[in-house]
Amino acid sequence: MRNQDEVDDRAAVTDFGWSVIRQVNLAVNGEITLMTDMDLFGKDEVWSYPEGAGDCEDFVLLKRKRLMEKGFSPSDLLITVVRKPDGEGHAVLTVRTAQGDFILDNLENDVKLWTKTPYRFLKRQASFNTGRWVTIENGAEVLVGSVGN
Repeated sequence: MRNQDEVDDRAAVTDFGWSVIRQVNLAVNGEITLMTDMDLFGKDEVWSYPEGAGDCEDFVLLKRKRLMEKGFSPSDLLITVVRKPDGEGHAVLTVRTAQGDFILDNLENDVKLWTKTPYRFLKRQASFNTGRWVTIENGAEVLVGSVGN
């Protein structure tokens, strides 16, 4: 998944880096109980770092935070919106690497290449500006909006 305007500056991930990615995915999946925002906060769509429980966006935020603390670049850790096979919306974390784009998912403990997931990819943060969102069409990104300035 790549925008034609972005430079392909994806990092090659070492064996140690892959172990960190897998460990963070597994740890967060094990630490956080899946619970809807309505159950937690009494309203829809509250994005926050989870404290014991959270929905898919909260899992993504915590995984992204932990990987950045381990030295991964924010431009390689992109919040991504997908559609599950049952039609429900879902958020996952895309990790951009020289080896491809891999998905960290609260519904799956294995880290998988994006093409090996059952999802239809809708949009994600732009790697060149994580305050912007790009739509994903046939594996290519098209800018759809931005946050902030």
